[in-house]
Amino acid sequence: MTMNESPAKNPGPLAPEDFDALDAELDLLRETDEEIPQWEFCEGFLVALVCMRRQVPAEEYWPVLLGDDFRPMAHMEFVWRWRRRWEEIAAALDEPVEVLEDERTYHPEAIDVRGGILSLPAEERTEGDLENVPAYVQVWALGFMYAVESFPEEWEAPRDRDAADMLDAALEDIVALTEDDTGAPALSMYAEDGPPSVSNERLDAVAAAIWAVYDLRQLWRSIGPRIDPVRKAAEPGRNDPCPCGSGKKYKKCHGAG
Repeated sequence: MTMNESPAKNPGPLAPEDFDALDAELDLLRETDEEIPQWEFCEGFLVALVCMRRQVPAEEYWPVLLGDDFRPMAHMEFVWRWRRRWEEIAAALDEPVEVLEDERTYHPEAIDVRGGILSLPAEERTEGDLENVPAYVQVWALGFMYAVESFPEEWEAPRDRDAADMLDAALEDIVALTEDDTGAPALSMYAEDGPPSVSNERLDAVAAAIWAVYDLRQLWRSIGPRIDPVRKAAEPGRNDPCPCGSGKKYKKCHGAG
C-alpha cells in the first residue's frame, strides 16, 4: 500500500452504495478494456491477497487484476473503497468466530445472478437469459484462484506436513466453488421469497470455502513470509583480479591471508 492509497481513519464498513460505486467504476474501465472483471471477481482476488503469505505491494497486484493501463491516482475513489474493503475483510478474518451466523464473520460480496433473473416477471425474461449464468459465489472463487495462480511462489506448500495438508484442503474447498452448481435448487439468495436458485450442496460448499479462508489467513500468519536463502558469493580464483578493485591478483591482495 502506498501513502496515496491510505483510507481515512475508521471509515466504517462499505455500504450498498459503495459497492454500487465500485461496480460503476469497473463498468467505466470496461469501456476501454473488456477484460476488466466484475467486483465479485475482484473481491475474491482481494481476499486471496489478504490471506497471502507476503503482503504484495499495490504496484504488483494492480496490473495483474486491472491491467497495465490502470492508474491508481486516476481512480482514487475506487482505490479508497478497495482499501476499506481490504481492512474490513482482514479484521473479520482475525476475529475468533466459531459460527457463520456471527455478525463478525466474513461473507463474500456475491450476487445470486440466477436468482435475480428468475425473480423477474416471466414477460421480462427470454429463453437464453439463464445460459452461462455463473453459480452462486463461483466468480468470487475464480478471482481468489486467479490470485493464487498469479503469485504461485507465495502459495508453495510449507515443509511441515500438517501445514501442507491444511493448505491443500483449504484450496480444494475454494476450487470446489469454481465449478457449476449441479444440485437441485432449494432456495434463493437474491430474495427471501424468490424462486429456488441455489442448492443446499452449494451452500455447504460456500460455508466450507469461508472456513478455508480463515484457515489460510491463520496458516500464513503463523508461518510468516518466505525467507529466501542468502547465497554466498563465489570466492574468486587465486589468479583472478581482486574484487576490491586494486588491480592486483586476488592471491596477492585480499586472498593473501
